Amino acid sequence: MKFGSCSDIFTIIFVLLLFSLLFSPVFSSKNFREENGTSIEGNKLKNMKSINARLRKINKPFVKSIKSPDGDIIDCMLFHLQPSFDIPELRGKLPLTPPELPKGHDDAGNSQELKQLWNSNGESCPNGTIPIRRTTASDIISNSKFGKKYSRKDIPSSPVHEHAFGYVNNGKFYGAKALLNIWKPIVIGDDFSLSQIWVLGDVPNRPVNSVEAGWQAYPSHNRDSLPRLFTYWTPNGYWSGCYNLDCPGFVHTSTRISLGAAIDPVSTYNGQQYDVAFMIWKDPKSSNWWLKVGNEVIGYWPASLFTDLRGHATTIEYGGEVFSTNLGGHTSTQMGSGHFPNEGYKKAAYARNLEVINYYNQLVDASNLKTSAEKPNCYDVQSGFNNVWRNYIFFGGSGHSPNCP
Repeated sequence: MKFGSCSDIFTIIFVLLLFSLLFSPVFSSKNFREENGTSIEGNKLKNMKSINARLRKINKPFVKSIKSPDGDIIDCMLFHLQPSFDIPELRGKLPLTPPELPKGHDDAGNSQELKQLWNSNGESCPNGTIPIRRTTASDIISNSKFGKKYSRKDIPSSPVHEHAFGYVNNGKFYGAKALLNIWKPIVIGDDFSLSQIWVLGDVPNRPVNSVEAGWQAYPSHNRDSLPRLFTYWTPNGYWSGCYNLDCPGFVHTSTRISLGAAIDPVSTYNGQQYDVAFMIWKDPKSSNWWLKVGNEVIGYWPASLFTDLRGHATTIEYGGEVFSTNLGGHTSTQMGSGHFPNEGYKKAAYARNLEVINYYNQLVDASNLKTSAEKPNCYDVQSGFNNVWRNYIFFGGSGHSPNCP
């Protein structure tokens, strides 16, 4: 960000804030009926008031609004008004210097830029603002059904979440990096399908800490099945924490990338492949956990949010997850491309150039990589190594089939 003097900064912020207060979005009873097909009598009127109150809290004043081709509205919000600064201990603590990138970090030649639909026509947010996907009444209603994430060490385990992933554990890790293959899987009903990196503080007899990032297809939440950039975090074994900027936690710093916004282009079966580098790492200077996607530093999770992750991670995972509450047999929701890993390149989803970050802030190969899949006849994973992709996995599957009833 580039600013002038302190007086200039406060003058600009004051003028922009006064102007943007005119555009803090709420919705009318007519909007509510149109979006949800309901009347507002009785409890519905009470629900509308509650939802409007929530919208006012989430959708802060903005400077500029951008209509995305997929129907999203991206608001350019003043940086200091984002949700994380609702936490008193974070308020006013702006990042004064950029994070220190891991040594050996070089995306040249092996990473594509992350592209999103909302800025495909060259739109961008002004300096001093961040792009935030506007929350609608429908989002709040669907959030009540949003698929809760679970740790694989939960007892009892969650039967509605299935995974296929590669992992390294029992170490001291200060981050991870992988190039994730982007797809548009078929997703049924209220299911979701995703591909991501997990950075976990997974200590015996203590609730897991996690920071996560990748892409997710969740049509019942987003009204389409486009893959969308997401982040997630939890400080206590998935009992709390949240996606993107849905609650205070992640501090967004990029003016070019919006969490929750659709990614385009995507890979095609037996055709062009599109992958993007995701990197999560612990900045040696601030101790915060930063996220970089493609060539853009997106923001960070403050170390103060966590217990075990205040130090280091113990487990790194790369791969896919499907959430489904389908009780009439296995879901037909696809993971990755919807094809199994044995089909290989251009047909199955992959995560390649799998790396971890060590104590010296160096990127090194994710050695001793292991794999895991709860139901390999539904979704499976295979690992490999070569001199170009280094450590990699192919993963995914079609879900319901004669072998996956």
